[in-house]
Amino acid sequence: MASHNGLGDSVDVKIEKSTPTVTDITDTATETPVNSPPPTDDDTPVALENAVGVVPEIYNRFGRGRKRLYVAILSLCAIVSPISSTGSLTAVPSIASDFGTTGSVINIGSGLYVGMMGLSALVWGPMSTVTGRRPVVCTSIVSFFVFSVATAVAPSTSLAAFFIFRMLTGFGGTGLLIAGSGCIGDLYPPTARATALGWFQSGVLIGPAIGPVLGGVLVTYTSSWRSIFWFQSGVAGLGALLALFVLPETIHTYVWAGVPSKRKKARVFLAALNPLRLAALFKTWNVIAVALASSSLVWNMYSYLTPIVYVINPRVGLTTPLQAGLMYLAPGSGYLLGTFLGGRWADYTVRKWIGRRNSQRLPEDRLRSMVPWMGVGVPACMLIYGWLLEYNKGGLPAIVVVMFIQGFCQLMVFPALNTYCLDVMPSRSAEVIAGNYFMRYVFAAVGSAVSLPAINKIGVGWFSTISAVFLVAACLGVMWVIHTIPSQGGGEETTTT
Repeated sequence: MASHNGLGDSVDVKIEKSTPTVTDITDTATETPVNSPPPTDDDTPVALENAVGVVPEIYNRFGRGRKRLYVAILSLCAIVSPISSTGSLTAVPSIASDFGTTGSVINIGSGLYVGMMGLSALVWGPMSTVTGRRPVVCTSIVSFFVFSVATAVAPSTSLAAFFIFRMLTGFGGTGLLIAGSGCIGDLYPPTARATALGWFQSGVLIGPAIGPVLGGVLVTYTSSWRSIFWFQSGVAGLGALLALFVLPETIHTYVWAGVPSKRKKARVFLAALNPLRLAALFKTWNVIAVALASSSLVWNMYSYLTPIVYVINPRVGLTTPLQAGLMYLAPGSGYLLGTFLGGRWADYTVRKWIGRRNSQRLPEDRLRSMVPWMGVGVPACMLIYGWLLEYNKGGLPAIVVVMFIQGFCQLMVFPALNTYCLDVMPSRSAEVIAGNYFMRYVFAAVGSAVSLPAINKIGVGWFSTISAVFLVAACLGVMWVIHTIPSQGGGEETTTT
């Protein structure tokens, strides 16, 4: 009987076989991530989930309404962590003044927050595969709530306490992003999941854009930066209640389900946390290239959102936190519009290429939908944005339009990249997502920390040019995956009948 051990690829086992051991898990950690098979012209049977209009029974456990409810809950939980990553940007001068330091130091704290989001992926990804999705979502949102409250009450005499609580909040928040993506992969078949993932990712990407707006409003009308963290505590508290009392377990198979004793469960869990397991997922170029593409987009987003208060405000005459926060509505509106189209466009592209190949699906086909947006749209916007600011041309309207278009283009890219992570290695999708988040948030942390000093050193025009070159190079890597990986073959099917 074919089954999944939860951490490796499909294996043939008999029901009476013993439960997974630490050795089993360690062995699967060295397996190479699956490449897609080359296109063929024969009449080989096609996996059910490859066929348009055919949905395997495993994806029909929940009705359409319940699936949408679960996606809504996951999106609410997922949005709080990205909001927190940028929510204090418009209040940086106030926070710096309260703690007796500079804006650059506070931005380093934001970089540490984002960096901790990346490091925590090493824990949350394997954990969601071993214990299931629900424990990760619940643990993550509850810890995020607790440390958000701790940040809100951090004494002004201890900058270290503020940084530590911020970092612990970031550690908790990433589990929502990783397990949430895994839940959507559990609920929807490959030909439809990008649309649902697009809604989920809209929260992840809109969060960094609307965070400064909310922060600006709260600081303006409460005269305290602490209100930002009380607000995110309230949203996290609501998300925690919904996750604890409404959200079910969605994973199809997980390791602990077959491990009877607590002692063996502990051994399995510790073995899964071995960071070499996650590193083993990056043995093939397709996983590396997609992770770099995601990283270039997140680097770009954080490196141009973080210094807005110090770069745009002086050039266009904005003086209050609320005015500065409104600038973030431009990319946020672009993200929102892209939400309605990005996932649908990726799913349409997959179905179109399934038709061209006589019902055979290749995960790489999904990536075709993002190439023009990432290779041309986002870099062009970044160049225009940077050099308009460098020479103080175009005024506020031109900057707003460019930021809006850039936000839209990014949401046309992310659903394809994230869904590819779910498709390329189904039995370890949460870990692939975790590795992807680890790399992207490392770049986000660096972007948050170095953007303002770099702009002060070389100018916003050249810094934006560096970001644009990074984006184009990463897109070329994705194009290489699209046109090379399927023709290499040598791997197993990424889907099973």
